Amino acid sequence: MMKKFVQTLICMMLPLWSLQAMEFEAYAMPRTQVVPITNSVNGGQYELLVKLPEDYGKDSKHRYPVVYFTDAVWQLDLLSAATTFLMDDVILVGISWQKDMPKVDGQIAAPHASRFRDYTATASTDKARQAKYHFGQAEKHLAFIREDVIKRVDSLYRTKPDQRAYFGYSLGGQFGMYALVTQPDTFNHYILGSPALGGSVDYLSELLSKQKQLNANVFISYGDQEARLKTHVDRLLVKLNAHTQSKLFLTHEVMEGNHSQAVPMTVARGVSWLSNL
Repeated sequence: MMKKFVQTLICMMLPLWSLQAMEFEAYAMPRTQVVPITNSVNGGQYELLVKLPEDYGKDSKHRYPVVYFTDAVWQLDLLSAATTFLMDDVILVGISWQKDMPKVDGQIAAPHASRFRDYTATASTDKARQAKYHFGQAEKHLAFIREDVIKRVDSLYRTKPDQRAYFGYSLGGQFGMYALVTQPDTFNHYILGSPALGGSVDYLSELLSKQKQLNANVFISYGDQEARLKTHVDRLLVKLNAHTQSKLFLTHEVMEGNHSQAVPMTVARGVSWLSNL
């Protein structure tokens, strides 16, 4: 009886063992290219994940708007799906985290470690956290995007330089806000989802007060369960709305859910907003 049971069990497991032994071809998102790029500001190695429109190869004279976004590997799938259905005539450019981050205390850095440094406008008051993450280098990252990323994309692809959009979520939203209040001409349109402003609100408000003119379309949102984040964002929204020399067209929406749950709705609503401009 036991022998028959063992034989039956082996027969049941054989398909699973065979499946584990098989090698499958890795899936690659159609029309998506990986472009290596060196950050001329800090020397770091990054990648651009570039997805081209379906008809990109049909007309060699046609040019396309570009949506740039941070946290590339986290956002590419969502933005690809949203633009496929809502805005298919656009080039997507995801900017990766730094690929060659140095070790910290002999430990390999997390793949997303550079986002804490690159996307934040101010340093942390916690000395230990500051020493670990090096917050507050958004100025350098913005210089990298302006001087390296945008120029590289414009040289490789048929883009519309006057139709650049930015999407950033959480710390990526903070970075987008920093770009908006310091060098708003970097992008024409900004989608800032649940921007994690935290202790940077006063600093960003000060930068905003020095900006003579804002000329951009801006979509800002957060989840209805993000009470703490809402407080920070609402403070800056008041400042943006009160900017006297502004050609700022501001849209503010509240999504359902917490910081994580609001992500997909933010992408869908943000891209829908962008497609109607």
